[in-house]
Amino acid sequence: MNEIGKKIREVRKKKGLSQEELAESAKVNLRTIQRIENNENEPRGKTLNLICEVLDINAEDILDYGKHTDKSYLIIFHLSVIAFLAIPVGNIILPLILWMNKKDKIIGLKEVGANLLNFQIVWSILTFISITAFALFKILHYGNYDILFYVFIGLYALNILLPILFAIKTNNGKSEKLYPNIIKLIK
Repeated sequence: MNEIGKKIREVRKKKGLSQEELAESAKVNLRTIQRIENNENEPRGKTLNLICEVLDINAEDILDYGKHTDKSYLIIFHLSVIAFLAIPVGNIILPLILWMNKKDKIIGLKEVGANLLNFQIVWSILTFISITAFALFKILHYGNYDILFYVFIGLYALNILLPILFAIKTNNGKSEKLYPNIIKLIK
């Protein structure tokens, strides 16, 4: 048996739950929780899903299918967004390549990657709209168009600062969904 019980116990303790509270919330027998945590039984199907739902984790993260934690890869993944400075839409292409290659091998990358890519797609659209509108209004000499240029610069600065900030947070152990989730295009 791979140490599913040990992983469940660790997560339960991090959440500050007792075995009784977990059993009650998951609608599972207390003795079942005790057997699972002592690696006497391995949770399957509905039991595993109920426990994971209460602990707010994915069953895939508990089951060991060759997944491992790799904080340095997650940091590089966050910083790969900055490729947009050198490559048009590099903020989507490079993270997408990194995500597709390792999303099933690194714990947490699937969710973090989908969150990051969704944000980058929305960011790219907003940035394109702001600079296109600025250029169009400038050509037509229509109104106060300078604000659109400042929006464009602000979006660029945001997309440089956020990846650096989130890479630092990931280095400090926070590797959950960090980017604002405006529209979910990738799941």
